[in-house]
Amino acid sequence: MNKILGIIPARYASTRFPAKPLVDIGGKSMIQRVYEQASKSKSLAKVVVATDDERIFDHVQSFGGEVVMTSTKHPSGTDRCFETFQIVSRNDRKKQGKLYKKYDYVINIQGDEPFIQPEQIDILAACLTEKTELATLVKQIEDEQTLFNPNTPKVVFDNNHEAIYFTRQTVPYLRGIEKAKWLDAHDYYKHIGIYAYRVDVLKKITKLPMALLERVESLEQLRWLANGFKIKIAETPYESFGIDVPEDLEEALRRVTSFEK
Repeated sequence: MNKILGIIPARYASTRFPAKPLVDIGGKSMIQRVYEQASKSKSLAKVVVATDDERIFDHVQSFGGEVVMTSTKHPSGTDRCFETFQIVSRNDRKKQGKLYKKYDYVINIQGDEPFIQPEQIDILAACLTEKTELATLVKQIEDEQTLFNPNTPKVVFDNNHEAIYFTRQTVPYLRGIEKAKWLDAHDYYKHIGIYAYRVDVLKKITKLPMALLERVESLEQLRWLANGFKIKIAETPYESFGIDVPEDLEEALRRVTSFEK
């Protein structure tokens, strides 16, 4: 059975929403809600918040969560995850001595999805084998607004459930079929931003330079594909809801009422 470390990257200096992890959602901060939901997963050996800010660090400790301080210079959550993996592994090795068992995988859990279902994490974990380099989730698209929204990345994958391409465009293009009928004619999938990395692969991908496709689409996963890494795809029935800008809080507050019933 894989030993999996769950990491929640949490930055304070978000361009679109500064101090986002600390925003209150129905009596709890967003980062606390993510942490508590992730901690319900049956697949994770440990859950830890990775931050670069003392305010978030102190807050996570105040509600009893595990947290580590990382560099302020990481260009992505993946880079922050690798440093966190190194810190946690080193600390665990000191505490456990000869009983220490290495982590096999790291799962990167988005810090701005306060209603993440622990089952989503378990679905992703269930697809991991020793040959799996990277893995992520998709959900079938059910409405036209999502299908044609460039802010919602889509995923095309093969018969082995390995990613072929990630894109903000709607693919495949259905020639000879009206766009209003595309959902009836073909199954489309959107990307759910949670990742699993085999630990040796995590180290490798943090050293890769930005790829051309990644630069033009602004999707980090394309760097991995461009360099020959395989990304396993698992499908989830659960919807995701991320908070990107302050305007999303209204919807979050509406959801929290039904979420806690």
